[in-house]
Amino acid sequence: MPLTRQTPLTELPGVGPARAKKLEKLGLGTMGDLLDYLPQRYEDRRECCALRDAPADRPCCVSVLVAETPRISYVRRGLTLVKVKAVDGTAVVNITFFNQDYIREVLRAGESYVFYGTVERQGNLFAMTNPVFEREGAARFTGLIMPVYPLTAGISNNLLAGLTRRAVDECLDGLPEALPAQVRKNHQLCQTQYARKNIHYPADFEALSIARRRLVFEELFVLTCGLAQLKDRRSQGAGRVLPGEPEEFAALLPFSPTGAQRRAMDDIAADLQSGKAMNRLVQGDVGSGKTAVAAFGAWAAAKNGVQCALMAPTELLAEQHARTMEALLAPAGVRLALLTGSVKGKEKKALLAALAAGEIDLVVGTHALFSQGVEYRDLGLVIADEQHRFGVAQRAALAEKGGAAPPHVLVMSATPIPRTLALIIYGDLDVSVMDELPPGRTPVSTFAVGEGKRQRMYGFVRKQVQAGRQVYIVCPSVEESGDLPQWGELSAAPMDLKAVTTYARELQEKVFPDLRVGFVHGKLKSKEKEAVMSAFAVGGLDVLVSTTVIEVGVDVPNASLMIVENAERFGLSQLHQLRGRVGRGKHESFCVLVTSSRSETARERLKALCATNDGFQIAEEDLRLRGPGDFFGKRQHGLPQLKVADFAADMELLKEAREAAQELVAADPGLKRPAHRLLKKKVRELFEENGALFS
Repeated sequence: MPLTRQTPLTELPGVGPARAKKLEKLGLGTMGDLLDYLPQRYEDRRECCALRDAPADRPCCVSVLVAETPRISYVRRGLTLVKVKAVDGTAVVNITFFNQDYIREVLRAGESYVFYGTVERQGNLFAMTNPVFEREGAARFTGLIMPVYPLTAGISNNLLAGLTRRAVDECLDGLPEALPAQVRKNHQLCQTQYARKNIHYPADFEALSIARRRLVFEELFVLTCGLAQLKDRRSQGAGRVLPGEPEEFAALLPFSPTGAQRRAMDDIAADLQSGKAMNRLVQGDVGSGKTAVAAFGAWAAAKNGVQCALMAPTELLAEQHARTMEALLAPAGVRLALLTGSVKGKEKKALLAALAAGEIDLVVGTHALFSQGVEYRDLGLVIADEQHRFGVAQRAALAEKGGAAPPHVLVMSATPIPRTLALIIYGDLDVSVMDELPPGRTPVSTFAVGEGKRQRMYGFVRKQVQAGRQVYIVCPSVEESGDLPQWGELSAAPMDLKAVTTYARELQEKVFPDLRVGFVHGKLKSKEKEAVMSAFAVGGLDVLVSTTVIEVGVDVPNASLMIVENAERFGLSQLHQLRGRVGRGKHESFCVLVTSSRSETARERLKALCATNDGFQIAEEDLRLRGPGDFFGKRQHGLPQLKVADFAADMELLKEAREAAQELVAADPGLKRPAHRLLKKKVRELFEENGALFS
């Protein structure tokens, strides 16, 4: 019976129930899944050398005869070595395998094998460590560019490569072509069968490049088609008309808005009066005044008799927003309430009743604002803070609370992102960029120091506290791990990794016994975390030792010094966010980046941060040096996960695919033409996996 893309892997020899379960962990259940499971790298096994001629700087294949029965030795508990001697016509090679006892039974003296690995010279002898091998004459993966796949326990690369080889050999015929022929022609893209074959088993590296270009383009094209459809659908949706003049609102403020704030308010005012549902992102650097812009939206909603909900990622941030909004909006008669997990019993019941009756104009809280049991009389505007924590699917879910007419949606982010990347990440939103700081905000002075300046830095901490200020110290880890040195005198040699819990105790006991030192990290229970952060906010602590949990955190104008330990372990955008925790008051503020790294790249990155306070410039540099992962952490952006494209490396192709997708969706918004049927199916599958539904 011929294999098809729908054939379950259990029908293949060697894939029983236990192995099938392990393959399922990798998302592999059918032959089609194998075709979609792409290698993470490749090994060039085309070069076969004599031992004497083997290159010293890269792996190669050597064909040798095993000259003796492998010997096993037990070095210590948990470590075994299998050693074997092999020869060819030019030299002898000693081969060592770590913790691979089965090798003793597999390699047989007197038989020839092809080993792939790096051949090291040891005087007149040669050595290899943990090479992969095949019996000569029965080799499947010698003489080709070998794909190396992401694996899981119990699944070897040879097994996966063998299964994929069958999928490539037998299941590519009739593979559906999702990209329209004209798009392929315009952008000089190969056919899907060629791409799939050569991404797994490339004829050469040029074929691999052609295949990868096609698959990257297709992935980005499908993604941007979906986002363009979402944006188009939302812009077609009728929205409440909520007139409100920014100038009238600005007159209520105790300060004069910046040009960037005014431009963002104008954008929002135009959206609210357009008759279409607003879906706008206000992207602004730390301290650029996004809250006042959001307050304008809430004021316009209340002025027109509809409700507004402002969602923050943490209770502490929700409380902070509530205080700020109260100060800005109460004079205009806006009725505000705070709804978090801490509101319980009769108080919560009364609040929910008032919300349902329309007696509350603005409710501030966490994601609980949209949980079951929370009803609104007429929800007209949803504001989400720190947008990158709420993805495409969450934005779609928010709209459901608005009843017949979907609420306007305004999302805010303090994570500066290069414009090209923002066009993809926020492809379903209109973007307002706030690139100007309010007057009076003093730029934070930033310095990178080595371990040799530690005692001087501690003296500076004490000086700041004596002046009445407070200090943040951020560490990269929560607890001491096995690879950490024993904690000795803090003035000693550089330590590998600062850990919050141990370091806070050391600081309190040995360095600052007379100061009030607290610590906070993500593993603490919410109530404990909130209590420590609140204590710091009201001045109950002098020094707060923390992980990046404070990156998006409470506003403490009295904090004037941010110290980041092991700064080379953080991305530039993340360091910039951390730096934004200080300089929020009238006091001169400082950021000290501590590193013992001698890496040239690490030094270059930290130097870039010391040179500028412009978050967008830093973001561009971070994208160049590290790629996009640092902006979002683990998939916080809510986009479908990309399998082959790399936002940083494929930026030019990203622009090309985006323009092509926008052009196609503009001509056929619903992808209803027969030629676009398979493309529409692919878009739907991609987004439905991630919760954003398409009709």
